[in-house]
Amino acid sequence: MGFKIGSLITIGNRGLNPTHVLSRTRQVVNPVWNYPSPKTVVVTFKQSGSWTCPTGVTEVEYLVIAGGGGGGGASDIGAGGGGAGGFRTGTAFPVTAGNTYTITVGAGGNGGTGTPSGSTVAGSNGSSSVFDTITSAGGGGGGCGKNGGVDSDGRNGGSGGGAGVASNPNSGKTGGSGNIPSVNPSQGNNGGNSTYGAPAYGGGGGGGSGAVGTNGTTSVGGNGGNGTASSLSGSSVTYAGGGAGGVGGYGGSAGSAGSGGAGAVNTAASPNTGSGGGGGSNSGTGGSGGSGTVILKYVMPNFGIQVFNSTTEWKCPEGVTSVEYLVIGGGGSGGGYTSGGGGGAGGFRVGANFPVTAGNTYTVTVGAGGAGTNTGDGASNGSSSIFATITSAGGGKGGVRGPSNVGAADGGSGGGGHGDGGGNGGLGNTPSVSPSQGNNGGNALTGNYPNFRANGGGGGGAGAAGQDAQAGSNGNGGSGAVSSITGITLTYAGGGGAGTSRTQFGDIAGSGGAGGGGAGAPRAPANSNGTSGTTNTGGGGGGAGGDASFTSYGGSGGSGIVIIKLNG
Repeated sequence: MGFKIGSLITIGNRGLNPTHVLSRTRQVVNPVWNYPSPKTVVVTFKQSGSWTCPTGVTEVEYLVIAGGGGGGGASDIGAGGGGAGGFRTGTAFPVTAGNTYTITVGAGGNGGTGTPSGSTVAGSNGSSSVFDTITSAGGGGGGCGKNGGVDSDGRNGGSGGGAGVASNPNSGKTGGSGNIPSVNPSQGNNGGNSTYGAPAYGGGGGGGSGAVGTNGTTSVGGNGGNGTASSLSGSSVTYAGGGAGGVGGYGGSAGSAGSGGAGAVNTAASPNTGSGGGGGSNSGTGGSGGSGTVILKYVMPNFGIQVFNSTTEWKCPEGVTSVEYLVIGGGGSGGGYTSGGGGGAGGFRVGANFPVTAGNTYTVTVGAGGAGTNTGDGASNGSSSIFATITSAGGGKGGVRGPSNVGAADGGSGGGGHGDGGGNGGLGNTPSVSPSQGNNGGNALTGNYPNFRANGGGGGGAGAAGQDAQAGSNGNGGSGAVSSITGITLTYAGGGGAGTSRTQFGDIAGSGGAGGGGAGAPRAPANSNGTSGTTNTGGGGGGAGGDASFTSYGGSGGSGIVIIKLNG
């Protein structure tokens, strides 16, 4: 084969473009390989969830901030500010591709109650945030300003809470210790001490990740310690400041909140900052601490896959202009009580070349499955999953054979009608999108004995409608749909099977549809519960089984999932 001298030959292979220059002797010389550049990804967790390590990722940078402590409640003397949650950051933390890591985002501690009577309460500690082996401790609660001095010392934590003032006996108290438990580098600082004395009776400021809380004095409340700035998210943000110390009702100035979203006196800290709540002032209630956050940053190959098992914020990497997506809503629960219809699967939506903007942050919402119960109206719809403008609806709940005879619900796929005359199954593809996101639930049998009216329908699946009830058997859940976006062909969003009746006319329970649908419960043994849909498949829950006590649970729906594949 001949080539024109000086021409370029470009050979594409999944983004690898080797460009060869031909010499005048028609020999290929100096090949230049245009490898696609790796992509830097940032994900932010503002609530607990999980993270699946993508293929090709071996290490991450991390920021783990715990919930801040609540400020103490005050009587007529000052209370301490809440300490900041622990602040821990690091680089080159080893991770394993394909492993799923639990992410725990700590809640802020409650502020202590304030009252003029002296019956005040200290602030409670924040909760820890955790990523793998990295744990940041919750901030210490602020001590209360209280007659008798019980709980007036600041509490220990990631950063220590400020101390409240005690009277009868009259005394200042000690701020809580920070960096408890001890880690290196330190995760926080001590809270400030309080001082008994007119006019301020100042409570101590809560410790911050960047500085100690200052001591309260006879003229002012202590300032909260400043927080620490991090640019891991792509912009500089300050986190984990200490709450302000309060004063009594006789004069003086309240302390100032530390930087990073900490609370002023009687004020809550900003959420997802890990900062401490403000201490009570002039008989005020202490502010609640701010919840924590977890941020991960890592480099992944081009054409990488991102799997979101829980709600997350995703920052689009530079060089990425579009994605493929799979968005599946949470499955509906099966009907509870008895003779429950199968839960419908969450909506199933796929697409390619969906435009995204580098540098933008997108909230990825992963819908929860509907919770199964055993009450007379015992079923609930799944919740929607969302990526940008793509919403997949939660699955419809299965019908409930109970005192109120609740019908099946519409949804991504519809729930199945309950036994004993539950009527039609719920509609799928609700709200309507194209291509369709799901199918209808199966219908129950109608009529009276001997037409086996007891049997219910299966929940709809992404690939097929739920099966209608049959004479002598309950409907199976509709099958799910397949996706190969991860490189492996997997089935998602199967419908739940219908549960049996308490009579002998519906002995055969419906099976769950392929793709995580839960099976319906059998009639025996007594109190048989429907099987829950599989987690992160959007499968519908199975319906409850029959029993004279009417105490069986429908299976909960499986949570949804969002998967994206990056395009350069």
